[in-house]
Amino acid sequence: MSRLPTAVAAAVTVAAGLGVRALFSGPFAKYSGDALYTVLIYLVIVFIRPHVRPWIAALLACGVSWAIEFTQLAGIPAVLRPLLGSTFNPPDLFWYAAGATLAAAAHHLILSRDSSAD
Repeated sequence: MSRLPTAVAAAVTVAAGLGVRALFSGPFAKYSGDALYTVLIYLVIVFIRPHVRPWIAALLACGVSWAIEFTQLAGIPAVLRPLLGSTFNPPDLFWYAAGATLAAAAHHLILSRDSSAD
């Protein structure tokens, strides 16, 4: 996968996250934001390693998201709280996995489409 489409997808993901927060509130905004946060991590991984397999990128993205969530139990420095959060919330773990799964599925479809075009 090329870096340019990955960078564009990351920008669209950030815009979607900001849009969801601006237009919605409550659980929908929170949990879709969690999923999109993991999608963004997924895209950063793919940007760094364009030939990574989707399932590996998904495991890494979910693992990073979960590590950040569990770090909240010990306390995140105040300066990083706006980016990494401050309160452990078990349902977030599910939504991180959902975001990673959806990103991997989309990535797999793109790779399948590209290989069938050859």
